[in-house]
Amino acid sequence: MSQLTSLIAQAKVKDPELGKELEREFKVLASRKPFGLNFERHRPESTELPGRPVRKGEKVRVLPLRGKTSKADPQLWRVRGFENVDGKRMAQLETIGTAELETQQVVVEDLVVVEDFGDYIYPGLVSTGQVVRGGDKPYHTVINSENFHALEALTFTHRGKIDLIYIDPPYNTGARDWKYNNNYVEGDDVYRHSKWLAFIERRLRVAKGLLNPECSMLIVTIDEKELHRLGLLLEQVFPGQRIQMISNMINPKGAARGKEFYRVDEYIFYVYFGAAEISDERIPGLCVSKSELTDEDSNNNSIEVEEKKLPPVRWASLLRSGSGAQREESKLKFYPIYIDINTKKIIGCGEPLPLGEHPDLTKKNGDIIEVWPIRQNGSEGRWQLNVDSFRSLLKDNYIKIGSINKNNKVTLYYLMEGQREKIASGELVVTGTDAFGGLVVEYSGHEAIEGRPRTQWATTAHSATDHGTSLLRKIIPGRKFPFPKSLYAVEDTLRFFISNKPDAIVLDFFAGSGTTCHAVARLNRQDGGRRQCILVTNNEVAANEQAALRKAGLRPGDPEWEKWGICEYITKPRIEASITGRTPEGEEIKGDYSFYDKFPLAEGFAENAEFFTLTYETPVAVSHDRAFERIAPLLWMRAGSKGRRIESLPEQGWDVTDTYGLLKDLDKVAAFAYAVEERGTISIVYIVTDDERRFQSVAQRLPSAIEPIRLYESYLTNFRFSVGL
Repeated sequence: MSQLTSLIAQAKVKDPELGKELEREFKVLASRKPFGLNFERHRPESTELPGRPVRKGEKVRVLPLRGKTSKADPQLWRVRGFENVDGKRMAQLETIGTAELETQQVVVEDLVVVEDFGDYIYPGLVSTGQVVRGGDKPYHTVINSENFHALEALTFTHRGKIDLIYIDPPYNTGARDWKYNNNYVEGDDVYRHSKWLAFIERRLRVAKGLLNPECSMLIVTIDEKELHRLGLLLEQVFPGQRIQMISNMINPKGAARGKEFYRVDEYIFYVYFGAAEISDERIPGLCVSKSELTDEDSNNNSIEVEEKKLPPVRWASLLRSGSGAQREESKLKFYPIYIDINTKKIIGCGEPLPLGEHPDLTKKNGDIIEVWPIRQNGSEGRWQLNVDSFRSLLKDNYIKIGSINKNNKVTLYYLMEGQREKIASGELVVTGTDAFGGLVVEYSGHEAIEGRPRTQWATTAHSATDHGTSLLRKIIPGRKFPFPKSLYAVEDTLRFFISNKPDAIVLDFFAGSGTTCHAVARLNRQDGGRRQCILVTNNEVAANEQAALRKAGLRPGDPEWEKWGICEYITKPRIEASITGRTPEGEEIKGDYSFYDKFPLAEGFAENAEFFTLTYETPVAVSHDRAFERIAPLLWMRAGSKGRRIESLPEQGWDVTDTYGLLKDLDKVAAFAYAVEERGTISIVYIVTDDERRFQSVAQRLPSAIEPIRLYESYLTNFRFSVGL
């Protein structure tokens, strides 16, 4: 070992980069266990970045001529300079990693920038659209990017903040379903499994730093091809964590495996961090039914059955939220509801107040108070029901008080039509009244499902064909995506951990068609949650479509090429359509959701989402304020992805939003500090200065609960090290 260390030291003197690489590989070999999962880490991955400007000093690859379908030359070149020749911008190139130095001159448009996963990156984000229907809810974010680099970007915005990571990575079946160093990994590649493990390990190591160490969960789905290797990898990357595997039936009919057994299931790994635990959800097919339980086991030993109830029956908020929540959008639903504050009972309602007239919110008639549909931000909203419907439901006790605070602020709920139908059918029963005299409604079949969920799931709701492919066909007609998950399978998978976390942050960095975000939106609708989802997917064009596009003279980066990529053609349209209830063509989506929460697909969701493309900045541009507009979304995401975003450096020297503030002119600190304190909801403040002492001076003038962050030093420092390798 000492001789190797000496040789590596000598190599560092002659070639520092080579010396560092040798040292890194030596450390990997030295740390290997004699028993366990050993695999080659290979050389660091690289990714082509079409559309990124070619700059001096960049690593590039020369593209095939337009109209040719041949693969790009794998040789890497370094850009040493530029010159104009016959009106064309030419790049002067020299080889990288060859025994003899070669040079050539190539038209800049025939080059693509290449980044290795050991290179420093300085990410930014450019917004490519948004859909807003969720009022003041936090935004779901969809990032078009190579996922390793997106994970690096999230180390700045979400380190230690993610509650749940759910991923459905490539299954490495031998089909052309994933790339390693820009080439598809074929089924006969002898290093296929090793490359897959290296590919997954790098991403898991970065993702580990994003999870909340006190209480969080990692969920990974896989099939039998890499099941055992993945299990060992999870144990090595996350030593000491609790890991459980679930078998989930996703294809009741079965998929042929030659002369072998038909495959009907896939597998789900749950990795528990800190105090993480699953909730006591009662879902048919996922939990033990009463008929499956006996009083004695095979050894005649008594079995104690845990008696627990089904999930609580959901009452909807009477105050409208999300889209259509303003008074003007339904003027007949702005009326007072009368509460006897002494008995804490609802006694009736008044008539709608005409538009242009405003209520006296302090009005009180003895023990009777008036409750108006006023939103959290103080604006006039509306109730979900008109006067006649309210009075009818109140008569049947289907409206109730949720809470009354010390300022007599009242929250009201009502039982939706689907739940009322279940009472009529006997599926739900009234079992009593609560502290306010409201009905307590529960499922009648308490004995149908008992105990904790089991590790074998069998339910038609998880059929990928029926509730993945078929559902996607309704949402984005005419667009195909291979093997989308059942929406309800993902929903149930997430539900077991975040049903009791209404503000959970969920990350999926193999987002595919976007099922995870769709499932989070459904969970929010079921309990009024404000969970937010971060999706990461690249814009790879399907392998079988690339040849035709290349023959047509197109390349990655061309608009006519990019529009067919996964993110642009599938993920973004699916998220937007599921929220708005309309297809990309503007038609109402036909059909209804099934299971647990049934309602028309066309109804959509009260959610917000924004779409971004990851950019690659230079540290010089960042530190000189020339990249602020692309850094701005990262600052907004770190503050919670809520409300207004500070898009550019403020002319007055500072600006504040509901969640964060930005100070550029330190001479304006007094006005800024006052504005921050007055706002009362700000959690993060960004201070732009290269002077540490002045930064500390400003930080001391801010409320102690606020996190001060120095720009751009904090940002640049975060990315000055190579992660995940």
